[in-house]
Amino acid sequence: MLIAFDSTQQALRAEMLLEYAEVEIDICPTPKEITAGCALSIHFPEEDLTMVKDVIVQENVEIRGIFKPVDKGYEQVDL
Repeated sequence: MLIAFDSTQQALRAEMLLEYAEVEIDICPTPKEITAGCALSIHFPEEDLTMVKDVIVQENVEIRGIFKPVDKGYEQVDL
């Protein structure tokens, strides 16, 4: 799964918060299929989706969206 952001500041903030919550994440370039204001995205395992959503909501992290890979690109997941 992948989180896209509108700002680098929010991406770095989310990275810190998710690492603190012990979610295994990777910083990666935002895929070209996803329109976002920030070139950084965060990959995380699908089994951590509930934890990731909880952190984003509780900490008011501003995101473009959460996306899951599909056949030809990405599909947005409801927050």
